Amino acid sequence: MLIKKEKRNIFIQNRMAIVIRMMNSTFAPDLFVIMRKLTMPELNRLSVEEFKLAGKLPVLIVLDNIRSQNNIGSVFRTADAFRIEAVYLCGITATPPHREIHKTALGATESVDWQYFPATVDAANELLKKGYTLLAVEQAEGSVSLPDFQPASGAKFAIIFGNEVNGVDDEVMSLVSGCIEIPQFGTKHSINVSVAVGIVAWDLFIKMRPLVLSAS
Repeated sequence: MLIKKEKRNIFIQNRMAIVIRMMNSTFAPDLFVIMRKLTMPELNRLSVEEFKLAGKLPVLIVLDNIRSQNNIGSVFRTADAFRIEAVYLCGITATPPHREIHKTALGATESVDWQYFPATVDAANELLKKGYTLLAVEQAEGSVSLPDFQPASGAKFAIIFGNEVNGVDDEVMSLVSGCIEIPQFGTKHSINVSVAVGIVAWDLFIKMRPLVLSAS
């Protein structure tokens, strides 16, 4: 009982501290709100069946020889979040079902369409035949900074993300229409591939969101 009482006192103290900070805040002096996390029903999540029928971003993600299954699972989860059309898995990129993929995908491999190709160049050639514009996310000569990239109206894109060490395959690079580069300002100039997918997917979703909403 003593432990429960101490925990309750700590909880009350933390709440009071939040309120005091809000009252003294120069950012929002009139704000007097205690934040509450939404419950699962309040998130209005789509079922897998509803997701399949919902409008999609005219964007397809191509994973070129990604070695980490955890990265692959994270990409599926991001693709689900932003209604990406599909994920193409190429080369050594593992495919579902896979325990390590499921750890980070959290079921997104069921909602997001995917296809496997033994070679990334084969996937690229098929996408070209289907009318997709191929873009590599790569640090390259003549690349376009992501904030400056403006998707052409009516176009559909296949965004290629390369191997964690070697980047996008050179043969595939010869087929792309251009490169998108994520601006970086630190010492590494290297971003985890699943993080890069999240950044690019969010940016494209913001720029192309009306297409998704109008098709829903």
